[in-house]
Amino acid sequence: MSTTHTTDTNTLKLYRHALSGHSHRVELLLSILNLDFERVDVDLLGGAHKQPEFLAMNRFGQVPVLEDGNAIVSDSNAILVYLASKYDASQSWLPTAPEAAAQVQRFLSVAAGPVASGPASARLVTVFGAGRDHQGAIETAHSVLATLDAHLDGRDWLVGARPTIADVANYAYIAHAPEGGVDLSAYAHVRAWLRRVETLPGFVPMQATPAGLAA
Repeated sequence: MSTTHTTDTNTLKLYRHALSGHSHRVELLLSILNLDFERVDVDLLGGAHKQPEFLAMNRFGQVPVLEDGNAIVSDSNAILVYLASKYDASQSWLPTAPEAAAQVQRFLSVAAGPVASGPASARLVTVFGAGRDHQGAIETAHSVLATLDAHLDGRDWLVGARPTIADVANYAYIAHAPEGGVDLSAYAHVRAWLRRVETLPGFVPMQATPAGLAA
């Protein structure tokens, strides 16, 4: 599944936080594509992401940010599109056929929508102490998980017959949903899909936390 395209050592810099699923999805694709990159940890608790130097790279003050020579790309899903467009010679991670490309975009929206407001938001409460509606986030998580489980019935991947950035974008917060108090036991197809992602060449896990159901 990996590409033969690599970059010079330290050409790419990923500004990230180890517990950020948004950061992890970029780190995962970088590893799958066998790209050399430098991790630059951003002290979110210390407010480094709100300092002028960081805001010059991303006005929204969020990780991750990718630095590729003179190019600065922010927003995790935008970075996935950038990396797949520039460095995946096989064009398999971001299909160019109109229908497949549209389906990938659909699941990038799922990652930015119900997955972010469901399992990701529930995890923000238990891991970071965010003042959010935890029960509401758990309910949203189960709703999107039920939809994805039905979608994955008879499918290996979210889009088509091969993995795409749609799978990469949705993996981390679903895999770590138990840290937010979201039980995955009822979703056999989702759990099988998670295992398939974890067997991809170049897979790297996100740091786990002893929170929620994982405590």
